[in-house]
Amino acid sequence: MHVQFLWWEECPSHPEAWQRLQRVLAELQIGAQVEQVQIRTEDEARRWRFPGSPTILIDGEDIDPQSEPSYRLTCRLYFREDGRPSPLPSEAMIRRAILKASRRE
Repeated sequence: MHVQFLWWEECPSHPEAWQRLQRVLAELQIGAQVEQVQIRTEDEARRWRFPGSPTILIDGEDIDPQSEPSYRLTCRLYFREDGRPSPLPSEAMIRRAILKASRRE
């Protein structure tokens, strides 16, 4: 499993999202290759198809695909299981995506 953690320095949410990702991987005992990718420019955002910080890709798939994403340097908005907006993906969302990817292998 290849996990890419895409982030933008100006986004205050990326450190906590990184910690959540690490906790879930440890909890599930997943030996994934994890790569951090800092997105620095608008061109990089378009090239990486970066909908905002933080973004987590597992085997190239976004853990929360968006219907009409725009690719730019910005903070990202997620929605919790109860529908409330959040600047972070929940651990449950990360866990579901990892488990889904592990079943594909």
